[in-house]
Order: sequence, then structure tokens, then C-alpha cells
Amino acid sequence: MEKCENPLKESVKESGKLRQFLATIIINQLALSYGIVIGWPSPSAQLLQSPSSPVGNPMTDNGISWLTATLCLSGTITAVLTSVIPDKFSRKRLGYILVVPIIIAWMLIMFATEHMYIYVSRALSGINGAATFFIVPNYVSEISCDSIRGMLASIVILSVNCGILVAYILGGIMSFRALPVVIIALILFYLITFVFIPESPFYLVRRNRTHEAIRALKWLKAGNSLEAERTLSHIQLQIKETASVKSAKFSDLIRDKATIKGFIIVMGLFIGQQLCGIFAMISNTEMIFKMSGSSLSPNMSSIIVAVIQIFGSWLATLLVERAGRRPLILLSCAGMCVCHCMIGVFYYLQNLQYEVSAYSWIPVVALSAYMILFALGMGNGPIVVMSEIFSRDITSLASAISISVSWASAFVMTKTFTDIINLLGVHGCFFLLAAFCVCNFLFCFMLLPETKGRLREDIVDELNGVRCTNKNEIKHIIGSNSVHAAHV
Repeated sequence: MEKCENPLKESVKESGKLRQFLATIIINQLALSYGIVIGWPSPSAQLLQSPSSPVGNPMTDNGISWLTATLCLSGTITAVLTSVIPDKFSRKRLGYILVVPIIIAWMLIMFATEHMYIYVSRALSGINGAATFFIVPNYVSEISCDSIRGMLASIVILSVNCGILVAYILGGIMSFRALPVVIIALILFYLITFVFIPESPFYLVRRNRTHEAIRALKWLKAGNSLEAERTLSHIQLQIKETASVKSAKFSDLIRDKATIKGFIIVMGLFIGQQLCGIFAMISNTEMIFKMSGSSLSPNMSSIIVAVIQIFGSWLATLLVERAGRRPLILLSCAGMCVCHCMIGVFYYLQNLQYEVSAYSWIPVVALSAYMILFALGMGNGPIVVMSEIFSRDITSLASAISISVSWASAFVMTKTFTDIINLLGVHGCFFLLAAFCVCNFLFCFMLLPETKGRLREDIVDELNGVRCTNKNEIKHIIGSNSVHAAHV
């Protein structure tokens, strides 16, 4: 099938990439703070389970599992509710509002005297995390050029991984009560810098605030008025095409072939992301290394893995626009399967009483490789594809449901991780995760299209099976409409 190209891509030059990158970094401080939330249980669990626990009686294993499970459960509920947020409220206003629950969450930990304080804190953090993973990709998608859209979208995972590293390091050197103070200071720094980035031009155009949209675009285009005007015309055309469409309903998810196929692809990616075990493994990193008998301390091993994970995320931001989404996701699934098998074989031999102490480095190396491979594809991939594959009018609803399913999957995996280990053994658990990675690979190989460097309209056309037989004629028609819109 011949790919249908949108000539608007040719008519809108791309500049101001540095400013778009800066705006992306600033808003992704929300993702950084959420990464700290994800990583916090790993260094804190041992302290909370010790006789000298700073909060009430020592926590049980079940209580520790609820630290992450509560986060995922509240995230599941919040993700569904976010479907009505982005098109009704300013992105910047939401960026300010998200500061409230996360600050309250860390203050609850700071002053906690009972376990319930911590669980409420984790629930609030889940609300913040779910909203962050919905709002940040939407904002970044709406301010970025097509040529760097994938790279900027992938920064959210890099930021989360940086936050996890911060949690591992600070959790190992700071007291239980002092850590929240530092994190709240980081959040306040985000609040200050967030003032200086513009509102989403798509939101402003939808609200008929054209002059403000021009100002925002001039900032994003490094002051180039001509490019700002051209981009405004492009946005107005896109919004005009969907102006007669009412707010998306659940029935719209099955309205055409492109939406159905896109929804299945994104749902599969997010479920597969959790079935590969990432959330459970990050939350239980220290436990995994402790069981391996590694000479490194569990906390140090966790820090090493987190650093390597950041390297993988950084590498992904460089490769996502070069190698493409599909090859990286397929490589990620295949590589993670191999890593799970390596860890599974190690623990299987350990379970058979073989002397494996000389090879205790294998879980560290395999888990480190796993983190790099996850970051390369399945870490960034679902979010990047989600931001590109749907028509704009259905993106909010479809993304909210997909993310909600991802949170629900994370809840199930996290809450049952130790139960699976008890049932199948550590080796059986990792072999099961390897099998899930194989399923992910087959799913993506059969259904996932390449979206690199393509306009949203082109991708939707491909999913709908549209063929362009007279490309020059279509370019002439759309080009004429673009020129006409620019003069209106």
C-alpha cells in the first residue's frame, strides 16, 4: 500500500526545537517527582519492616506490597477520570494543580505516625502519577515539531527513571523524615520554572484565543513570526476538521477501522509493558539482589541498575527518531525475554542446590541489560505510539482508558509478584515473565505500524487502509486550502 503523505508537513518548517526541548524538560519535572514515588519503597521497605520502624509497628510483607499496589489502584481510577480533563481545562492550570496532591503526599510521610498515613500518601501519589502520564504526553505532543516529536515524548520515561535513581540514592543516605523535605523543595523548583513555558497552542485555538496562540507559537518557534503563522493555520485546519465532532463517547472507540485497530494496539502495548514485570521489578529490586547472594549491597545494586536504566532511556531518546518505534519495541521484547531466561536459569540452579555463588553477578548484569532494553522500546514505546496513533478528537478518551488498563495491570503484577514467587519459585516467576515477553513480541510484530516522523493523519489513513492514487493532485488541493486558511 502506498503511504499517503500530508503535504502540510512540507509547508510548515520546523524551528525553535531548543525551546520545545526546554519546555518538555520543565513539564517533565512532574514525571521526575513521580519516579521518586515509584522508587521510594525499595530503600524504605527494609526500614519500615525493621523493629526500629519510624512509623508504627513493623510492616508485614503484605503491608509492603500495598505500598505499590495502592499507588496503582488509585492510578487506575484516576486515569479513567482524566479523559474529560485535557480539552476542558488549561494544560498549564493542570500543571499547577498537580503540585497539590504530591506535596500533601510527601507531607503525610513526613509526619506519619501510623501506616494509614503512608497508604493515603501513596494513593495521592497514584492520582498525581496517572494525571502526569496523561497530561505530559498530551502537552508535549501539541508543542513539538514532527521531526522531534518521538524524542520529546520519550523524555517522560527518562525523567521517571531519573526520579527512581534519586529515590534510591537519597533513600539510602537520608533519614525517613528528611527525604520528603528535599523532594518538596524539588517540586517547588518545578513550580517556579513552569511559569515561564507557554500554554498549549492547540488548547488556545480551541478556545478561540488566537492572539495568545500566536504568542505561544512565537515562543515555541524561537520568535519566527512566519513559521508561527503557518503552524497556526495548520492547527486551525486540524481543529476545523473535528469541530463538528461532539465529545468522544465510548461508542466512538469502535466507530471506524483506524480507531479500533489503534485502540487494540495501544491497549496491547500498555498491558504488555506491565506483563514484562517492570513495575514489580523496580519496586522489589533490593529483594531480587538480596536473594541472589550478590557481594554488592542491595541498595548499591539498585543504584547501579537505576543508572543503567537512565542510560537506556537516554539512548532511547536518541534512537527513537533514527531507528523508529517498531524496531526498538521488537528488539526490547526479544532482549527482555533473554534477560528473564538468564535470571530464571540462575535461580533454578540455585534452587537445585548448585554452587552458584561465583556467578551471583548474573542477576545484576541481566537485570541491568533488562532495564536498558526495556527503556529502548517498551518503556517509551507505548507512550510515544499513544500520542501519535489516534485522531485528535478520540485521543483523550482512548489514552485515558489505555493508561487505566496499564495501571490496573501494574496493580495485578505488583500485588501478585511475591505470590507468584511463592507459587512457582523465583525461577518459575522469571520464566513466566519471559513467556509474556514472547507474547508481546508476536503481538507487536503482527499489528504495530511504524509511526516515526509521520503526521497523525497519515498514520490514521494507513490504519484505515486508505490508498493515495493521485498524490500530486491531493497535494495541490490541500496546499491550496492551506494557503487560503493562512490568509483568512
